[in-house]
Amino acid sequence: MTDVTGDLAGATGGAPETTDKKVLPLVVRIERATPPERSDALEAAALAVLTLLNDPRALDDGEWAGQMRAWESIGIRKVVRRARGAEWRRVLDLPGITVASGTAEVRVHPPVPLDDWPKDLSRLQVSGTELIDSAEPGPPGDVVLWLNPELEMSAGKAMAQAGHAAQLAWWGSDERARRAWRDKDLAVSVRTADPAGWAALAGTGLPVVRDAGFTEIEPGSRTVVADAPWLREGGFRPAGSGPLRSS
Repeated sequence: MTDVTGDLAGATGGAPETTDKKVLPLVVRIERATPPERSDALEAAALAVLTLLNDPRALDDGEWAGQMRAWESIGIRKVVRRARGAEWRRVLDLPGITVASGTAEVRVHPPVPLDDWPKDLSRLQVSGTELIDSAEPGPPGDVVLWLNPELEMSAGKAMAQAGHAAQLAWWGSDERARRAWRDKDLAVSVRTADPAGWAALAGTGLPVVRDAGFTEIEPGSRTVVADAPWLREGGFRPAGSGPLRSS
């Protein structure tokens, strides 16, 4: 089983662990009158991470590639913040990518130092990102990120966890699987497993996210399992082909 451990949404501040620690900012648009569905927000966060990982600016000699390599080399920590109105419009002026999934919009930005965020991101709220689903989500697609039904997480926390799981699924996919996934526009579903299903998933050898314990839940808690047909068939990339843990 491939594990990843990382800090997630809802960081409460305090002294940074290290001066070169970097985080990936994710901003979800939550207008007061029209908040997104929770599942849509989680899926948008996962899609935003996948889109960034495939963006030419984040690859090879792209303008964000150095930031990405520095971030991945010390962990894949993600922090989710929320914005609306003028806050959201200011976020759109910063380097990044906006994705939409259903009712949700999420903007992902290239990694930034933990203690030196751009002003228009640092002023955004972190905690208290609560969303609900007004109806049961539909059937999942081929790539499913299964949430642990035994854990209670804020929407922001769960969004960052979904981002971790999507990244693990991408890292664990071989080139043929990646091409097929791109052909389907990197579609990804996020669902909560039932207790029996979670117990089965946790023993399959699929990629699993473990929380670092900075916020909300106990360190080492298994939060999300990434599932896809090629991952079940053993279609992992060879060992050493990319980083598979974070700090």
